[in-house]
Amino acid sequence: MPLRIHFTAADLARTRLADAPRPMLELDIALRLLQEGSHPVRFGAWRRESLRRLSPRVRRLFDLTPPTGWTAGFLDHATADSLEEALDRLRATPATRIRIDMRTWSERGQQRVVPAWTRSLGSDKRLITELADTAAHAHRQVIAPYQQHIDTLSRADRALRAHQATQGGLHTLLAGLNPRCIRWKEPVLELTMASGTDGDIHLAGRGLLLIPSVFGSEYPAVDDTAEPQPWVTYPVGLHGADPFLPPTDTARALSTIPDSLTALLGHTRAVVLWTISRHPNCTTTELARHAGISPASASQHATVLRTAGLSHTTRHHNTALHTTTPVGNRLLEAAT
Repeated sequence: MPLRIHFTAADLARTRLADAPRPMLELDIALRLLQEGSHPVRFGAWRRESLRRLSPRVRRLFDLTPPTGWTAGFLDHATADSLEEALDRLRATPATRIRIDMRTWSERGQQRVVPAWTRSLGSDKRLITELADTAAHAHRQVIAPYQQHIDTLSRADRALRAHQATQGGLHTLLAGLNPRCIRWKEPVLELTMASGTDGDIHLAGRGLLLIPSVFGSEYPAVDDTAEPQPWVTYPVGLHGADPFLPPTDTARALSTIPDSLTALLGHTRAVVLWTISRHPNCTTTELARHAGISPASASQHATVLRTAGLSHTTRHHNTALHTTTPVGNRLLEAAT
């Protein structure tokens, strides 16, 4: 059964679009993705590189933000417009609220084992400060390197949603958010949740805030207790015909191709060399798919890289297999 959000006329009048993903909410979703292996094309390279950069102390955030289910309530600052605002709220959380939230969180988790270190959260102010500092570190490593691309995708999505609302009204907008997991059956919005949560939410005139998400590419997240109004996430999209961002577009947006390499080779060729290094012995078709370009373009760029001695192509029957050369590997290492 889905989770059902019930609208009145007043709710529809107060429903609005967020102008961009919320920093703390994107971090929450990203932390969940880092703990599981779904969507390898979309998030595989980002996941590997992010985990390599993260400090071991992020394990505490993982403890409080499981792959599915509830995040500890005092960490939930999804409505904050900036990361700094969210972290200030976190540092100022009263001890009483922390103890209540931890008790609620452990009960919601049912069979979840509550880590021993969390027992001091409601009495040791230092732990909250350290958690806020760890969240800042995590954001710097898993979100901030890609912020420019995330902003570009968000602006494109906002233009798409504004066009939907202009052409077909709020009903068209709601119906096109995420047809796989969000279905508009007037006056009810049905959500398929990753956790399988169901039930009924009555907005009671508060309306709904629709928040775009790059990392929330499949299932929605929702909070009906948020102030000043409940919110739900939906995946960013670029085209009205297909509201979902292609996996290769996400992968390219979440790549950390150094600016120096792009300046030397040009963006697309840098992407191709980077892709070959991440997918050794890939075919031209696979290279094109991972790089998000056409097979003809992939073949052309691979030829230029091969001529420059940065990649090598071997043939297996009628298939070309691409790998980077030692020179190409040194160039990539020097640029990072």
